[in-house]
Amino acid sequence: MKICIYGASGQELPRPYFDAARELGRMLAGEGHSLIFGGGAHGLMGACAEGASELGGEIIGIAPRFFDEPGILYPHCSRFVYTETMAQRKTAMFEESEAFIALPGGIGTFEEFFETLTLKQLGRHRKPMALLNTLGYYEPLTALLERAAKDGFLSRRCFRLYGLCETPREALDHVLTEQAPTGGLDRLEDYAR
Repeated sequence: MKICIYGASGQELPRPYFDAARELGRMLAGEGHSLIFGGGAHGLMGACAEGASELGGEIIGIAPRFFDEPGILYPHCSRFVYTETMAQRKTAMFEESEAFIALPGGIGTFEEFFETLTLKQLGRHRKPMALLNTLGYYEPLTALLERAAKDGFLSRRCFRLYGLCETPREALDHVLTEQAPTGGLDRLEDYAR
C-alpha cells in the first residue's frame, strides 16, 4: 500500500516523537508498503524516512522546487516529485496515496489532515486515515472536535472517518484494515447535517 505520512519538519522536539516516527517508517518498509511524504530531511518526516531507508523501503518524496536547497530535502528517496507550489504538492501527495497517517505536527500538518478529512467527509475519497497520538499529542484536537460536535458544528459521523491511534502499530493496522463507514457522508446533503 502507498501510505502518505504528514508530520512536523521541526527538529527541536522531544525524543519520543522521533522514535515513534522512525518506528513507523521501519514498519512500512518491513511490511512492503511505500512511504509518500513531503520530502523533508528533518523533523518527524525525516525520521520516518530514515526508518524506511534502514529496511530498504520505497520512499517517494514530494516537495515544491523552492525547497530544493542544501540540507532541506531527504537525499535517499527512491523517487522525488517536484512541484511548483505547496498546493500542487498536497494534490500530488493525495493522488499518489492510498492511505494517510498524520504524525504530530504544526499548522501544515493540521491543514493537510483537515483538507483530506474534509474531502472524505464530502465523499470525494474513501481512503483510510489515522492520527498517530504520540504522547497524547492529539487529545486537545479531539477535545475541540468533541466540542464542535456537541454544539452542532460537526456531525458525529465524522469521527468514523479516521482512527485516533496511540502507537505506530495501531496506526498502521488501522489504515490497513479500515472499512469504509456504512451510512457515511457520501452525498453533499449529508455534509450540511
